[in-house]
Amino acid sequence: MNHKNTFPKLHNATWPGVVGKGPDSEPPLSLDTMLDLTAGAEVDGVKFDGVDVFLFAPHVDIDSTEDDLKRLAEKVRSKNLVIGSVVAPVWPPTGGGSAMGSAEDRQNFLTQVRKGCRIAQRLRELGVRPYGVVRIDSSCGPGDWSTDPVGNTDKIAATFRSACDIASDAGERLAAEGEICWGGMHSWRQMVRLLELVGRPDVIGFQADMAHTLLYLLGYNAAADGILPPSFEWNDEGVFQQALRTLTAALRPWTIDFHVAQNDATVKGSGSHDKTGRHCLPDDPKGKLKIARDAGPWLRYDSGTLTRRIKHICWDGCMFANETLQQPQTWNKILTAMLSVRDAHGWREDP
Repeated sequence: MNHKNTFPKLHNATWPGVVGKGPDSEPPLSLDTMLDLTAGAEVDGVKFDGVDVFLFAPHVDIDSTEDDLKRLAEKVRSKNLVIGSVVAPVWPPTGGGSAMGSAEDRQNFLTQVRKGCRIAQRLRELGVRPYGVVRIDSSCGPGDWSTDPVGNTDKIAATFRSACDIASDAGERLAAEGEICWGGMHSWRQMVRLLELVGRPDVIGFQADMAHTLLYLLGYNAAADGILPPSFEWNDEGVFQQALRTLTAALRPWTIDFHVAQNDATVKGSGSHDKTGRHCLPDDPKGKLKIARDAGPWLRYDSGTLTRRIKHICWDGCMFANETLQQPQTWNKILTAMLSVRDAHGWREDP
């Protein structure tokens, strides 16, 4: 098959090798393993263009030295890949802190953002990172947030504004990934409110993950903000598509980073990771999304015209078993799904 489009570029996330892994789960898979699996995938002569990475050991240490970053850049280039978006480890177990917490918590959060932006900037300067954002979240749960919704959202917004100053100084942009497990970001309505309160659309935007935003539609952890009616049946595609259009009309103007994913409308937690949208393989028979179709409202205006704002899209499939992750066929299936999105909603730019 001839796949004529060259944008958006197709990336794989390396963090499924570490997220949800550890003492209470399975051992992590190394960065080298994830790079090899990504580089080895091929469909109709097309391969992944790059990877998005997690800035935390054992993959990429947030305190990486200059020599460490040069070795990382060379390692990725040796696989004919580039680096796109990077994840700043803003959570307490990884050295960060709650964005609505104490002064010390918020300072720890900002320290990790500063370190993440330094690495992102340096990788860009080393020529291995042509595009991408620094991903963050509120690093707090909906339960704690709900003790003072207005005051806590104000605190998160203030922390994010300080993070924007840090990112701007480094020439970077931040993307807040909306998930049901992050306080103040756990529903689409609260996510929009937070971004509006931050008031820095030049620096911060939204990272849309198809699996997580599906749960926005259902109102999981925020029933009042659900868009699909309680009586909704999954075979009613007209109602689903209208709900998706409502969601994307609110969040697409903020969307600067996009994760292709599948979800079966349930949640999952593993290891230290709280319950969030369950990532499924693209061909999972229980999957509720028609991936190429349902990516469209995120990547096109209501008129149907391509936004062309997203220069790369990334597959996100956290908390899969290591046995699944280590099968080459897994990544060919994923690359097939990614190609279907680019075929349907991409464009060509000649070198």
